[in-house]
Amino acid sequence: MDLLELRAQIDTIDAQIVELYEKRMDICRQVAEYKIGTGKKVFDRQRETQKLEKVRSLTHNEFNAQGIEELFEQIMSMSRKLQYRLLAESGSLGRLPFIEVEELETGKARVVFQGADGAYSQAAMTQYFGDEIDSFHVDTFRDAMSAIDEGSADFAVLPIENSTAGIVSEIYDLLQEYENYIVGEQIIRIEHCLLGVPGAKLSDIRTVYSHPQSLMQSSKYLAGHGWQQVSMQNNAFAAKKVADEGDRSQAAVAGEYAGRVYGLEVLEKGVNHSGTNSTRFIIVTNQKIFKKDAGKISICFEVPHESGSLYHMLSHFIYNNLNMTKIESRPIEGRNWEYRFFVDFEGNLADSAVKNALRGLRDEARNMKILGNY
Repeated sequence: MDLLELRAQIDTIDAQIVELYEKRMDICRQVAEYKIGTGKKVFDRQRETQKLEKVRSLTHNEFNAQGIEELFEQIMSMSRKLQYRLLAESGSLGRLPFIEVEELETGKARVVFQGADGAYSQAAMTQYFGDEIDSFHVDTFRDAMSAIDEGSADFAVLPIENSTAGIVSEIYDLLQEYENYIVGEQIIRIEHCLLGVPGAKLSDIRTVYSHPQSLMQSSKYLAGHGWQQVSMQNNAFAAKKVADEGDRSQAAVAGEYAGRVYGLEVLEKGVNHSGTNSTRFIIVTNQKIFKKDAGKISICFEVPHESGSLYHMLSHFIYNNLNMTKIESRPIEGRNWEYRFFVDFEGNLADSAVKNALRGLRDEARNMKILGNY
């Protein structure tokens, strides 16, 4: 046979496959109607495992067995998604355990941030909540999460990602650990300044204090002066030290906001070598709420340590036409080489497509948690 004849035969077979696929999906629709009436779960792992073993046994070599297993995994995945959609349309998926609100109640709220007065976290807090907010600061991110968990604060402001340094991994782990939820975010530009005591000049400086990351981000500028560099717990503590000691030979690398808080003068602006450096802060509370106009959802989940498991989880976003904007992984403590995935995607918890995707993920993933809609 020539190539055209072979392709014609393939076209005939493909048309038969399409016809059989549509027949199969019509039966799946009937299965969904049965499950709507009986409350039976969509995902039956034991049934699907048996089905894959059966179709593998119908093939005649290992190459075809592997191929048919992958094909039927996808077919059954599409079947589940159809069933989830029909359950959502019928209202059988139920409501998600989050309450929609018009606005966050921030008027009399108490807000906690990590660090000291003058920290970038405080600057992010004032940009989000305003200057008159009742606030306090704590030493660690865990202390901040505990404060809202136990009710001594209504909201916490926490850094989760820097455009040059990447994610703050501890925040991801704490979001999974605590029953606290993201309800907002604030992005601020990070512009490090060289801060000195009033009257100090660049020629007076001998020692510079700052957080190690800020020293690294300003390394090109600092290297040109040959000053001694001393690491501090954070930039605000560095600014406070310089202000408290009043030594003209000392300077801090910190934000202009910290300089205002501690009465320091800006000796040089923009000493960090990246002009696009920004940090994204999240606003966290212990209530399961989301604003009516929220447009981003964060979740985390674990997957079975099996080939293709992450692909099947992500297919829920594809099928429901949801735009995934970020994915990160963190190792699971006590389980070597297994990971927890953190995903951000566009959507609102009131949307039917979002409910559909989340229900599918909840049934098929391990320990799926909605971290917030904001």
